[in-house]
Amino acid sequence: MPFPEVKRVIYKKNPLDKVICQLRFPPILKIDSDIPAEFQDRIRKDFPNFSEQMEVKIEVPQGIKMEIPLELVKKAMQTSGIKNYQFSSENEEWQVNLTRTFIALSAKKYQRWEEFKEKFTIPMRALIDIYAPAYFSRIGLRYVDVMRRSKLGLNDVSWKDLLQPYVLGIMSAPIVGESVQFFDNKYDIIMSDGESKVKVVMKFVESSDNNGEKCYMIDSDFYNANKTDINEANVKLDYFNKRATRLIQWCITRRLHLAMEPEEI
Repeated sequence: MPFPEVKRVIYKKNPLDKVICQLRFPPILKIDSDIPAEFQDRIRKDFPNFSEQMEVKIEVPQGIKMEIPLELVKKAMQTSGIKNYQFSSENEEWQVNLTRTFIALSAKKYQRWEEFKEKFTIPMRALIDIYAPAYFSRIGLRYVDVMRRSKLGLNDVSWKDLLQPYVLGIMSAPIVGESVQFFDNKYDIIMSDGESKVKVVMKFVESSDNNGEKCYMIDSDFYNANKTDINEANVKLDYFNKRATRLIQWCITRRLHLAMEPEEI
């Protein structure tokens, strides 16, 4: 709990748009001061592409909306001076980010947890061996699911038949629900271990195919912001992964579940 146990499945028509795992640690200045050549050598086989950026902070006065001229945005931009090293796979579907305060892996095409975890083990092991972080200050695993009805053969099916009423809120109401044009719900939910949480954002988004299709996004960010021993990181990540499976199946109806063609593992 709080999400009921379910059988783990892999969806042949996977709704996942992006998966991100991030481990934060106390600042390691060496990562900024020295080029991470040894780190690159350790992961270059799987992540051969490299680029370097500076993290940018945009200062916007309170009360001013973000719909402001580009010129003013540029003037408001301040470089933080923190280097962000990016290492990506040859097909650009996997990317590792390394800064003095975190390491992250993101995947554009996610198949199953075991593959993702194996990929992440390579840069995480390199980080530990080379930079020896004292501990992790935050562990996060984020899943972004985008339900595209057109790709599931459900163009004419109402969201009420695909998502649970407690997820849809007012959109599940007769007549009124069909007229909702903007939808954006946010929740912070504490997990059953008493210390981890999940931030869930549910809203309408447009399809990345630029065809104007209205899609339903479920963005779930599982995290633990307590001090965690280096050797305990994988335990917490496994815990988050299992809860992510429970959460998504808790949100959808059996009709949508079957439309995505589940295969039990």
